[in-house]
Amino acid sequence: MEHETDNVILFPKWRSALEEESLQALKEKRYDEALVKLDKLLSYHIDDHEIITGKLICLMELGYYEEAQDICEELIQSKNQNYYHYVHMYLTILFQTNQFEQLMKQVEYEIENNAIPLPVKEQFKQLYDMSEKMNYDLIAEKSTTYLDELFQAISSQHFQEQWLITENLRKMNAEPNEEVIALLTSEDVHPVTKTSIFQWLQDKNYSKAVTVHKLDLHVSVKPDDIAKLQSQPFIKETLLMISGQEQKNPTLYQLLEVLLFRYIYVRFPIMPPSEDVKQIAAALSYIGETYLNLHTISEDEINKDYIEEIKLCETLYLSIIEE
Repeated sequence: MEHETDNVILFPKWRSALEEESLQALKEKRYDEALVKLDKLLSYHIDDHEIITGKLICLMELGYYEEAQDICEELIQSKNQNYYHYVHMYLTILFQTNQFEQLMKQVEYEIENNAIPLPVKEQFKQLYDMSEKMNYDLIAEKSTTYLDELFQAISSQHFQEQWLITENLRKMNAEPNEEVIALLTSEDVHPVTKTSIFQWLQDKNYSKAVTVHKLDLHVSVKPDDIAKLQSQPFIKETLLMISGQEQKNPTLYQLLEVLLFRYIYVRFPIMPPSEDVKQIAAALSYIGETYLNLHTISEDEINKDYIEEIKLCETLYLSIIEE
């Protein structure tokens, strides 16, 4: 903890009086007054356990949770003899501020990495169980709201909102229902949003077959059978085809990586035929060189359908995802 006063000693009589006054104010729930006096003591490097705990209580009672959390996070790094007391206060702050996932992660860390005394372990486990239930209820409540907003965004054709809401549902680990899965075939849902929905199903290890319609293409697949987007063999094969540019022209290579990712993101999970890797690599190279005004490749040598498709996917991607 930081101190404002350095190399200044508080006389024992003043210290004793200030400690007594601060703790009496704390006892009488005069938290503002107690906090001022406790901060004064701390500024003189009087930072024993009782003083620090008193300050944390004042901050929590006054609603200054962010500051209290920062102090606790600093204290638990030191792992002194009061470690579990500070961890318990930290968990209490997380619980009171609805940071249930962070609380559960901290309890899991303590159980895995430390020999926790049994009474403390039981207290932590109770907080964990309560947080797990509260987190589930919170996700269920938020997901209902988000789902309503998602279908409203679809009906009003607010395409960027569709994707943002779907990404929020993914991040909060909500459960996709049958209505959401049906959106994969809807003409009113943007292709980029369909990618997010499919990734959401993969996050949940969804094992039933689903049908995806996008870009006049369709496929029926089981999400948990499909490699994640970043691990798609097609991406690796295409990058291998253009790898020569990495040393020759790093700027062009980085641009080709971006173009490839956006192209596959919009198409996912419908991948181009693996035998077309060479044609797509050539089309990417042509587009990349055009963007950089290099012009070493003739358009006559390139599959024009793939040029148009890659450009279309680039436009669709950037219309939704701002980079």
